[in-house]
Amino acid sequence: MAEKRLNKVIADAGITSRRGADELIEAGRVSVDGEIQRNFGVKIDPDKSHVMVDGETITASTTKTYLALNKPRGVVSTMYDPEGRPSLSDFISLRTERLFHVGRLDKESEGLILLTNDGEMTFRATHPSYGMEKTYLIEYAGILPRTAENSLRRGVELEDGLGRVLDFKALSPTWLEVTIHEGRYHIIRRLMEAVGVDVLRLIRTRFGPILLGDVLAGRWRDLNEVELINLRKALSL
Repeated sequence: MAEKRLNKVIADAGITSRRGADELIEAGRVSVDGEIQRNFGVKIDPDKSHVMVDGETITASTTKTYLALNKPRGVVSTMYDPEGRPSLSDFISLRTERLFHVGRLDKESEGLILLTNDGEMTFRATHPSYGMEKTYLIEYAGILPRTAENSLRRGVELEDGLGRVLDFKALSPTWLEVTIHEGRYHIIRRLMEAVGVDVLRLIRTRFGPILLGDVLAGRWRDLNEVELINLRKALSL
């Protein structure tokens, strides 16, 4: 087998995403053939090298799982929270696979988040170069500023650069729908604050070609074959 980067080997085993694997390597929790490996760029032959994470031998995950979870408000987007707060793993306790989340929603946001053990898909779906579009419903308080739509479509200068929406729809006097293609920290909330929109609720309803649908809060469903085909196509897999 051709050599692969160590973080990809760990991701392919369903341990964590590639980014998470880099964190494990940096923390000295990964060994290759009995030696702690801290080199992010090292390549190994997974058929010949013995890789361990936290003293446990890893092997490639042959069965891939893809779930769409409706994250409730107040849940942190991690598989385990050292502070004991509700986390994503609380809702998939019946699953036997090691799964990790594709991207994040902040603690107070709700809605669609994907869970998988497919490291390559996670890497591509969260990489800025693939520009996965995400759609959100926003409940807001007060009066919608008349200039909000034009400002958001044109672009708003934030502390970390220009941010804008791809689509903007006023659904009612208290609800908006917006679509973006980036995933910077709290990007939707910061954009709304910048144009004077007071956000009460923020719900993600679409991630690329995947829709939340009628999944109840705290519940999940398996992605169907058509969704997987469309997702792989969007990510050039």
